Amino acid sequence: MQLTTNELSGNTESIESKKRGRKTTQTNYFDVREENAVRLFLVEPSWEVRNKIYNEYLRDPLDKMISSIIRRYKLYRKDMDFTEIHTDTHSFLMTKIEKFKPSKEKKAYSYFGTICKNYLMGQIIKDQKELNRKISYEDISSSLEENVKFSYSIDNEDVDATMVIEKFKQELKTFIDTESLNDNETKLGYALIDLFDNYEEIFMGADNNKFNKNVILLSLREMTNLSTKEIRNSMKKYKKLYGSIIGIILK
Repeated sequence: MQLTTNELSGNTESIESKKRGRKTTQTNYFDVREENAVRLFLVEPSWEVRNKIYNEYLRDPLDKMISSIIRRYKLYRKDMDFTEIHTDTHSFLMTKIEKFKPSKEKKAYSYFGTICKNYLMGQIIKDQKELNRKISYEDISSSLEENVKFSYSIDNEDVDATMVIEKFKQELKTFIDTESLNDNETKLGYALIDLFDNYEEIFMGADNNKFNKNVILLSLREMTNLSTKEIRNSMKKYKKLYGSIIGIILK
């Protein structure tokens, strides 16, 4: 037999009446009533009734639970204020509520708390990895700024950049097909082809016919999943190829 909101209220009143006379030192914001509300929410086919259950019985307790978890475990995220973190976590939790399987051994409160903590910790780890990647990139970018292995500039104003790029792409394809390359060199070669296929978009804003070296390195790292050291080692053959092409064009 399907539960109704009236039955939920009745169950709540019955439970609360049994507790009368018992002194409590703390009011539980997620207790039997909320556990029943979760179960009622999950079996209710009507979205209208579901929203009513959520708004009347679950919204505030879940808000308090999320706030408590963020503050208790200090799960704050960089560049996000408390309200943004709270809203994001609550929204994520609601996408997972359907996966809760009611049973005598498990409580919704425990499940929801675990979901929120894992999500917040996962996002913080993700944010930290991104920050570390940016810091690492900024650390190496200055030393690479003048490194010719990661730069492509045209000093002779009489040389057409588009012609050089098209010629280099043609030679790259032949070079990859005919040369004996290791896996990293092959990955880098195809990444260079993709990079130069989209150079107008990637290097928008570059001035003085000089390619944005920082963007090149970042793009190659993302395309190949190679480290900077691996890119540096694999770039040697392509640097020689480029030098020979420029030499031929300038003649």
